[in-house]
Amino acid sequence: MRQTWRWFGPHDLVSIDDMLQAGVEGVVTALHHVPTGAVWSREEIAERQRQIATRVDGSPSGLSWEVVESLPVSEAIKQQTGDWRAHLDAYRESLHHIAAAGIEVVCYNFMPVLDWTRTDLAYRVPSGATCMRFDFIDFAAFDLFVLERVDAPADYDEPTREEAAVRFAGMDDARRDQLAGNVVTGLPGAAESMSMDDVRGHLAQYDGLSAEMLRKHLIDFLSEVVPTAETLGVRLCCHPDDPPFPLLGLPRVMSTLLDYAHVVKAVPSPANGVTLCSGSLGARPDNDLPAMMTALGPHVHFLHLRNVTRQSHGIRGSFYEAEHLAGDTDMVAGVAAVLAEEARRRGEGRADHSIPFRPDHGQDIVDDLTRAAQPGYPLVGRLKGLAELRGVMAALSHA
Repeated sequence: MRQTWRWFGPHDLVSIDDMLQAGVEGVVTALHHVPTGAVWSREEIAERQRQIATRVDGSPSGLSWEVVESLPVSEAIKQQTGDWRAHLDAYRESLHHIAAAGIEVVCYNFMPVLDWTRTDLAYRVPSGATCMRFDFIDFAAFDLFVLERVDAPADYDEPTREEAAVRFAGMDDARRDQLAGNVVTGLPGAAESMSMDDVRGHLAQYDGLSAEMLRKHLIDFLSEVVPTAETLGVRLCCHPDDPPFPLLGLPRVMSTLLDYAHVVKAVPSPANGVTLCSGSLGARPDNDLPAMMTALGPHVHFLHLRNVTRQSHGIRGSFYEAEHLAGDTDMVAGVAAVLAEEARRRGEGRADHSIPFRPDHGQDIVDDLTRAAQPGYPLVGRLKGLAELRGVMAALSHA
């Protein structure tokens, strides 16, 4: 298991030097400033590699860019509207430039509109740490009474609607604004400027687009780009829905083992694979993460290891992001399944036998509480998670 760390670029409050002290082996990043649908140029890729390879004092870091997360898929491709074919051309060209730079793993997602959704970005747990949380009732209150989506009442049963109404009535204006801002933070590049009318406009673009049609569009996308990736030696890996159930009337197509099995079967190729995110998938009680790792193992090209504590029993429910070894996912069993898959690959002689992973998210603890880093990406909380995962790996691998 190759230890990597997500970095958001030169403006990230966690530096290259911090990553070195954490003991990571490689870096996961993206060109977040390049508009979705545009080509990633060789020059921009090389500049990001230079930044990763350089410490704060200008000396070599010894680190390199190992995983792209993410090369985003445009809404036009997901909807098959507008300039979507031009965006496919740009995607393939970007893959050429990524491969030429020596990067082999490219993560992406196929979630409509929102990359992820939380109602709290600093939920306080009993230890005093803070973390991200999804509260289903708060989200229903947002959908019903802030966004006022026309079809929202039909998406919730009567007890949920009643509880959401009581919850919303108890919020002051500041909390209502904060809730809206927290939800919209998951809209790529729009956290500070997206109005409710803007959100409604984005949602309207998916009116009438079923999950079956979105799944077809995903397979169409893969049919177009996977042959290029395979020729280049690049491994594409799809991140699951976060959370893994429908929201805001939008379809979700990468939430379960069956979803992944369907897609890898539809476009069979070593370049068509999985980003197994134990936190996203773990928010559903019917997802068995160690079993999913075993079933999908040959197709898993990248791992996000984090944990969640579920606070309700339904498929759609509340959860918060727990310590890496403390949530509802059996992380020790999950790591054991990863190590078993790596051993199987070594036996086959696969060059990609070591699967890159990163300690995903983390609770804000000690200095994190005043650092104000990217939500979900604290320094000390992730370092603690990485240390715990490292201990599990060492124990399970010990002769």
